[in-house]
Amino acid sequence: MNELLLIRHGETEWSRDGAHTSWTDLPLTANGQEQARALRPLLAGRKIGQVWASPMARALRTAELAGLEQPQIDADLREWDYGGYEGISTAEIHRSRPDWYLFTDGVAAGPDEHPGESPEQVGARADRVLARIASSLESGEGDVALVAHAHFLRVLTARRLGLPPEAGGMFTFGTGAVGVLGTEHGRPAVVAWNARSL
Repeated sequence: MNELLLIRHGETEWSRDGAHTSWTDLPLTANGQEQARALRPLLAGRKIGQVWASPMARALRTAELAGLEQPQIDADLREWDYGGYEGISTAEIHRSRPDWYLFTDGVAAGPDEHPGESPEQVGARADRVLARIASSLESGEGDVALVAHAHFLRVLTARRLGLPPEAGGMFTFGTGAVGVLGTEHGRPAVVAWNARSL
């Protein structure tokens, strides 16, 4: 079975500062561009059959700089819709909600076009992505690479492992890093995590 390569986009100004970023389409910082370029040798040694990316510029630029050409764009790979918490850090949220935790509590309602998502809604998107790539993972065409965002990819990892969406909270994911999901004895398993070299 092929492996699933999860690639978090490189650093942006908001990711560097800890602000929740979903629909705000920030560019990579200079450091974020270097993080993405540094993935090129890591990925060049793998046989990659398919590349899918979030439609956000930070994900598409990361794919380009990492040497992953012409990714298929999948809107389901976009980041968790943070609703009213867009651009706000966890520390700021804790001033009014000291016990708030994204993976169990979700977000405050946002504007009509970005109302926010619950953990279950993000999990449903992750399940759709996993269903779309299932046959590719079973084929001999090569690994499948997904270039997307930290919280979404953490939920997708939980779902791939048969865990509920809130279990994504157990997987931290740095900018410009790779997670590899494969199998052990026919069962989904984490092969590498937060990797910058394999």
